[in-house]
Amino acid sequence: MSQPAPRFDHPPRPLSQRLGAILWPSFFAACIATMVFFAYVDPLALRDMTFPKLPMTRTLGYSLGFFMFWIATAASSAFTWVLLRPASRFNGPLRPE
Repeated sequence: MSQPAPRFDHPPRPLSQRLGAILWPSFFAACIATMVFFAYVDPLALRDMTFPKLPMTRTLGYSLGFFMFWIATAASSAFTWVLLRPASRFNGPLRPE
């Protein structure tokens, strides 16, 4: 008697879908965080407090701030994705019914 193929909770998602689930929400969150943060903080004033000799324009400050927010929120989304993966993929197949 042949054994049936092991069942999993659901098939693995394509890479593009996994990346989109991480990058799109983090992009949106970084946009909101950038708008709120820079509504109150001037990038040149922040530069003067931290790295006064660094040559920087406001546009560069906004860009660096956005990408830092995007990296932070993408890391948060990636950790959430890791924690929400189905356990059956790592603990062995489910028992046949």
